[in-house]
Amino acid sequence: MAFLQRMYKSRRNAAAVTASASFLLLLLVVICLSLRTQHGGTFFFGSGAGGREPGSCEAELQALEGRAARCRYLRSSSHPPCAPTGYVDYLALFYCACGEDEEGLWWWSPWLGGAAIAFWLLLLFYLLGDTASEYFCASLEGLSAALRLPPAVAGVTLLSLGNGAPDVLSSVVAFASDGGEAGDVGLSGALGGALFVSTVVAGVVAIVAARRGGAVIERSGFVRDVCFLLVALCYLLAVLVAGTVTVWAAACFLSLYAAYVLLVSTSHCCSAAADDDSTKTMKPSDDLAAPLLLPVTVSSKQPPRTFASGLLAAVHAPLYLPRRLTIPDIAGHRWSRPYAITSALLGPLLLAVVTSPTSPTALLAGTLTGTLLAIAAAATTDAAAPPHGRYARLVWLSGGFLMSILWSYLLARELVALLVSTGIIVGVPASVLGVTVLAWGNSLGDMVADVAMATQDGAAGAQTAVAGCYAGPAFNTVVGLGLSMALAAGARYPEPYRIPVDAATYVTVAFLVGGLAWALVVLPARGMRLDVTLGAGLLAVYLCFIAVRVADAVGVLSLDSLLPRQ
Repeated sequence: MAFLQRMYKSRRNAAAVTASASFLLLLLVVICLSLRTQHGGTFFFGSGAGGREPGSCEAELQALEGRAARCRYLRSSSHPPCAPTGYVDYLALFYCACGEDEEGLWWWSPWLGGAAIAFWLLLLFYLLGDTASEYFCASLEGLSAALRLPPAVAGVTLLSLGNGAPDVLSSVVAFASDGGEAGDVGLSGALGGALFVSTVVAGVVAIVAARRGGAVIERSGFVRDVCFLLVALCYLLAVLVAGTVTVWAAACFLSLYAAYVLLVSTSHCCSAAADDDSTKTMKPSDDLAAPLLLPVTVSSKQPPRTFASGLLAAVHAPLYLPRRLTIPDIAGHRWSRPYAITSALLGPLLLAVVTSPTSPTALLAGTLTGTLLAIAAAATTDAAAPPHGRYARLVWLSGGFLMSILWSYLLARELVALLVSTGIIVGVPASVLGVTVLAWGNSLGDMVADVAMATQDGAAGAQTAVAGCYAGPAFNTVVGLGLSMALAAGARYPEPYRIPVDAATYVTVAFLVGGLAWALVVLPARGMRLDVTLGAGLLAVYLCFIAVRVADAVGVLSLDSLLPRQ
């Protein structure tokens, strides 16, 4: 566990750097939103109506002149294409709340609306990542210890799920939505994240390691992870070409990861049996990425209370308390018996409200269940320390696991809905936002953490970082997309689910395969040593991908023309 603690510590600085990079990205979103509004919807990316299917939300809005007409359309009861998919109607909020008809507001209201959307987007990214790191990963780490899983098995199952929770849940939520735009966000976000991590993150890690003398990577694990991701992409490509997916096809896709878990476990056991010392010094992260866990440093000396710290606590309370009051948490440094009892009471009620908001029976059942659990928690817990018994911890950890999934689902659903609405306002296809904004937002933390590991922990850190650059995308692609397609196809059973795919999706897959092929050829040819050649090539692959997508966005290149006519 000492190695894991060093690895977790290297991820603490990820939040600040990620926030800075996200702020610059969201500043661009503000500019695009406001300028597009001021120029009548023709800023940079064009009007967008010509490239939209008739009857789509953007086509309906672009057919109307002026914000007032669009506001009246959105406020009417008959606008199914633009019906909100989240809890907030962002289109009505943007076009109605910041109207240009009021005197004195026309010149700054677009900027105000753009800033509000950008700020909320940044906040959703933060809440999704913070929920995964503070609650989801903590529950998974505790479950892996309580279930006494071998490190290799825990790495490829529970810990990998913790690392990829934002990506997986974003894909699941997007495919669960009825609209094609949301499906585009889920598919492009998963593939865009895999491409970003396996090219940009892996490239930067290779360059950083090369400047420190170059670390030698273990061959068998690297080849295994890359080849598995290539096999998964081939299966996914076959599904995309077919255009539809059944429940059984999605289940077969998911079963690929079960085979991968078996392969990792077998190879780990064989290597441990061949070397007795490896049994004493198992490295759980040699085979997989570590979870995105940002631990809190606990100090016995409390800092002095200042006005600034009090103000910060007051601002943070609305973001912290709703989750703290509903997610069971038995982490030692955060243990609180009142919070534990409250979470046992409110957790089942929140689950009932989310799953069956209009059912009085479900609400009553949630209330009664929460009351009984709260009484049991009050009778069996101690104010001084969290539960220590194995079975008691399993119960609390399972509850924290379930409620953190629920919160991550709610946040991911709202994030996807906001991205879809932003794409409609700006005139950018939802797939473009998925492959850029969603992919970058979910991957920047991994980039900072992996680079920190390669910098601080020498050869062992570089090994862990490179493993995460390929095993992490493999999990997100297979489990994230596989689970998403299985749920979507199951909801339409016995009819298959139609995959929202376009030419840009095939381009993303092609560049992803190209980056994997470059690493699979160059790294073994150079003795498995990380160097600038490997890193520069991977960065070049991603820059070429961005150039192609920008050329398609501005109309210089039409990717859709590459597809055969139906």
